[in-house]
Amino acid sequence: MDPAVEIRGVRKRYGDMTALRGVDLTVGSGEVVALIGPNGAGKTTLVRAITGTTDYDGTVRVFGASPRAVDPGRIGLLPQSFRPPERLTPRELVRAYAGLYDTAASPESVLAAVGLDDDADRRYGTLSGGQRRRTCLGLALVNDPDLLVVDEPTTGIDPAGRRRVRERLRSLADEGTTILLTTHDMDEAQRVADRVGLLADGDLVATGSPRSLVDTHAGPSRVVVDLDAGADGAGGSRTRQLETALADAPGEVTVADGTVVVGGVEPAAIGAIVDVVEAAGIDYSGLRWEEPDLEDAYVAITGDGREPTAGTDARTTAVPGGIDGSREGRRADGARGGERS
Repeated sequence: MDPAVEIRGVRKRYGDMTALRGVDLTVGSGEVVALIGPNGAGKTTLVRAITGTTDYDGTVRVFGASPRAVDPGRIGLLPQSFRPPERLTPRELVRAYAGLYDTAASPESVLAAVGLDDDADRRYGTLSGGQRRRTCLGLALVNDPDLLVVDEPTTGIDPAGRRRVRERLRSLADEGTTILLTTHDMDEAQRVADRVGLLADGDLVATGSPRSLVDTHAGPSRVVVDLDAGADGAGGSRTRQLETALADAPGEVTVADGTVVVGGVEPAAIGAIVDVVEAAGIDYSGLRWEEPDLEDAYVAITGDGREPTAGTDARTTAVPGGIDGSREGRRADGARGGERS
């Protein structure tokens, strides 16, 4: 089967700034591909090239044709910033958009798909941020597109709404819809995407399934011990004592900033490590096992501290008697690589 999207050597400059540096990417029919990267990475510019809304150097083919030659009814687009008339209701908006296409899904089915059955007759201006975002997603689905392009699909949506949108995206893919999305949410990419493309400074630096990228680049699982304030003792003697005590533990032991990390171990090793910590008489506020995730892979591949995440934590298991000190999510707001206002 021919791919839905083919991108070869795509470059884009805005004056002296290079937004895309020879990007190559293929998106198969029915595949979900997530583009991840911080501000200026080139995600939005690449989306614009695919949807025919910007000029570029190189080759882009959508269903075998140039983007501007494709029947608009085959593509659904949800930009990051989109604001319908606030006096209209979701039902009125969906009906209006349906009238633009020769073939369209029923308004009722669209509203149900995005969870707006009970709010379909409220004015758009009175809806919550999550309800507005779901309305806009519904508008992108009105024409029952073969290719759905969504920029930050779950921005501003509550957890229940995010789950509904993610489930809908997966069901669309199962029905044969090709989906290309940009996201700052690593967990979203891991849950929804078949493949992930990591963009950095206009380069597509890696592609692969979320699992393969994590397994190849993110490093080993680890046990993390968070020491109590003052637990180091004079000159850090307790920390050195703990490091020495753990020297025979499986994996690599590192100590930094009141935290002891034992890398390359499985959850079964936690009990033995707890015994060592307690035998050393060291007070700790948390002891947990962490599984590496897509954020770790991104940082390892790019060497970039600007993690494009919206609150994703490593998978953690807290140990009774301690606290779950899982890493606080970090955010890089926006996705405007090469974009002009």
